Amino acid sequence: MGILLDEKTAVLITGITGREGQLAAQTMKKYGTNVVAGVTPGRGGENVEGIPVYNSVESAVAAHKIDAALIYVPPASAADSIIESAEANIPLIVVIAERIPIHEACRALAIAKEKGAVVIGPNCLGIITPGKAKIGTIGGTKEDRAFAPGSIGVISRSGGMTTETSWMLKRVGLGCSTSISCGGDYLIGATFADLAIMFEKDPQTKAIAIFCEPGAAYENELADAVAAGLVTKPVIAYIAGSFMAKIESEAKFGHAGAILDKDCSAEAIAKRFKEVGILVAEEYDDIMSLAQQVVKTQ
Repeated sequence: MGILLDEKTAVLITGITGREGQLAAQTMKKYGTNVVAGVTPGRGGENVEGIPVYNSVESAVAAHKIDAALIYVPPASAADSIIESAEANIPLIVVIAERIPIHEACRALAIAKEKGAVVIGPNCLGIITPGKAKIGTIGGTKEDRAFAPGSIGVISRSGGMTTETSWMLKRVGLGCSTSISCGGDYLIGATFADLAIMFEKDPQTKAIAIFCEPGAAYENELADAVAAGLVTKPVIAYIAGSFMAKIESEAKFGHAGAILDKDCSAEAIAKRFKEVGILVAEEYDDIMSLAQQVVKTQ
């Protein structure tokens, strides 16, 4: 099954007439995603890749059943697009745009949460349920090189490491249930804990692999969820940035969250993870052997 999307998920792309929006529409349709509509103000009545374009999310929702919105608009407009999609009661909103002003992101994410929408991003590469559908350009035009159907849920703030982790699992014959680039901005919608709890409820997912970074609080939220018994499936984590402890520098490693949050070193996160039973990969490649071990024991 996987989580969040499958081949039946009806997707709307805002900003579909732009260069990146058109590329996303093309690659998503080719992969099998059910892209049913697009939105660009002032371009209603046109079509992209055979997909009808509307002037607003409201008019698209009036014409189609929409399960997910993909936002490909500039940062200055992205918050309004999130709010427009949430107020149209679209349950899943995937935000590619990065560097959305924090006060605007805070407002948009709060409204989306109030409306019950799951937001992936901002600053994400997208989501893929291998063999079924993808949202965004995750996997490029050769998705099968890195993503194969399987039993491991993958989560990473880094889009590149979402792909890399999924490829490693494919190499050892496991594959992924769903792979999620959850976003590199300081404020994001669905966190590691939120997504791990979703994977917990998915019968296809046997374990969860997460690429972590120092600096932000999302890893500690995940540890709290595991400690509380909200996530009982095996969680495997690699924590990048341990080398920073050996460098005499004030520089921070990671995405935007690493710039602001303190006292969340790679060593501290690893210690907390081990205390609650999360399996910590000492080397990145260890994700493969750890995943094989946990699957064998189930």
